[in-house]
Amino acid sequence: MLRPRDWISFCIGIVIGALGLLPILHKIGAGPGWFAMEWLPVALFSYIAAGAGFYLIINSIVEITNSNIVGWISFMAAAAITLSGVLHVLGSRGILSGFLAFGWLSSTVYHVIFVILGVFLVIATFAMEL
Repeated sequence: MLRPRDWISFCIGIVIGALGLLPILHKIGAGPGWFAMEWLPVALFSYIAAGAGFYLIINSIVEITNSNIVGWISFMAAAAITLSGVLHVLGSRGILSGFLAFGWLSSTVYHVIFVILGVFLVIATFAMEL
């Protein structure tokens, strides 16, 4: 039986996935102009990626404790996503510089990251109960 934490993970996964999928659809010519979300700064995307990636890490730990192999895959993806978000945030604050600041990540890369993150959060909805 799915618990409220599972549904929260599902809803956050749908929202994060939509934040990534809608701009990608706009770039290939599908959908109206407000799908582009070009008015949002890339720094905001890095904060969202860091926070949602950490949330996926928490969900992955629950999956791993339930002896689910999907949890390890989710954990590795979540760690990479969280790390990229945190490093970009630190770089935008001036704490890191150069390659480690992840300033080379564009908004398109973050849109792809959001789609991947959304898929893993939706998978976590069901994998936490296996």
